[in-house]
Amino acid sequence: MKKSCRTGYALVVGLVVGVMLSVSVAVYADRENGAQNALPVEDLQRFTEVYMRIKRNYVTEVDGKELLDNAIQGMLSGLDPHSAYLDEQDFEDMQVGTSGEFGGLGIEVGMEDGFVKVIAPIDGTPASKAGIQAGDLIIRLDGESVQGMTLSDAVSKMRGEKGSDITLTIVREGEDQPKEITLTRDRIQVQSVRSEILEDGYGYLRISNFQQRTARDVVRAVEELKEEGDLRGLVLDLRNNPGGILNGAVGVSDAFLEEGLIVYTEGRLEDSQFRYQASPGDVLGGAPMVVLVNRGSASASEIVAGALQDHKRAVVMGQNTFGKGSVQTILPLTENTGIKLTTARYFTPDGRNIEEEGVAPDIRLENLTVTRAEGEDERDAQARMQRELQGEDVPEDDDDNGESLAERDYGLSEALNLLKGLNIYSQR
Repeated sequence: MKKSCRTGYALVVGLVVGVMLSVSVAVYADRENGAQNALPVEDLQRFTEVYMRIKRNYVTEVDGKELLDNAIQGMLSGLDPHSAYLDEQDFEDMQVGTSGEFGGLGIEVGMEDGFVKVIAPIDGTPASKAGIQAGDLIIRLDGESVQGMTLSDAVSKMRGEKGSDITLTIVREGEDQPKEITLTRDRIQVQSVRSEILEDGYGYLRISNFQQRTARDVVRAVEELKEEGDLRGLVLDLRNNPGGILNGAVGVSDAFLEEGLIVYTEGRLEDSQFRYQASPGDVLGGAPMVVLVNRGSASASEIVAGALQDHKRAVVMGQNTFGKGSVQTILPLTENTGIKLTTARYFTPDGRNIEEEGVAPDIRLENLTVTRAEGEDERDAQARMQRELQGEDVPEDDDDNGESLAERDYGLSEALNLLKGLNIYSQR
């Protein structure tokens, strides 16, 4: 046992010394270039001491690789809610996360105060159908507390075979007691873009998340709406859209802008600084636009809303958005692992940094309380609301006398009325 400890100690010392030598070379080079960096030798020694005490004294034997992985995870998670260590499973999930098809519950999540926070449920998924809402805090998964879990641990636990169940215990703002919601996992196939005519001359475009093909699909959808008649206005619905691919957001913004800056990023490294400009051509031909947002609108959604708002191309209506204004870069460590590191923050054309603050709407709409129909429990009421927000077909007994989507959706109804007013004003 003593020999094993000595061997382990020698390995760790060798590892730390190797790291110290490697970093020393980099530090020396930096100093030659005028940078003021210092290698934290005492802290590395402290790390080695903690490692060896755990190996010698912890109640059960701990694998050294597991300890080092945990140390890396802690180092990254302490930076911000978006930086993370990607093990082999996480690295694989990154590859499929933007393809539009993946397994699980259909929730975009982050970490807040040690709990899993729902950024937004994805349209048409088990989470949205069960009434999960943006801002919900998940405190237990199948009865197990999420405190102490990393975000990747929690996400992995929520994944599973199609048809299997998991019970989420959530805390919701405005409610006194936690509530349990059981969801059945499914294969998630995300339809990024959906459109329809609300009334003669007025179109509706829903983007549920931003994928590689989203900008192309948006242009196609608008062209199809125009084929149905003179398009005098458009509602762009970004509610509960958790974001996605940056290029998708840039492409969607460009589709409605004739010129000018869409978004720019700033970071310490030169290659993390970008400026994205709009190219000539507005697919709507200048027709009025209203963008619907809520606190589930995050990241790429905020880029689009901020760009159209700053250029006065659209009126933004709803609630303050989520406030994720940072760029994460995937830096490979090995062939199958890496780190996701925040390397830049993005800014709207007018220079607004929306990290944590979000995009403030031009016209605020308060959240509405869902009224239960006779004999309907709260979960069914929430599910009905989600179906209506997403424009899905509702069962005949849930349909309010054949009302249109705009008539069932208060926010959309207000946006449509505003569009009509903008159209009248522009004609004058």
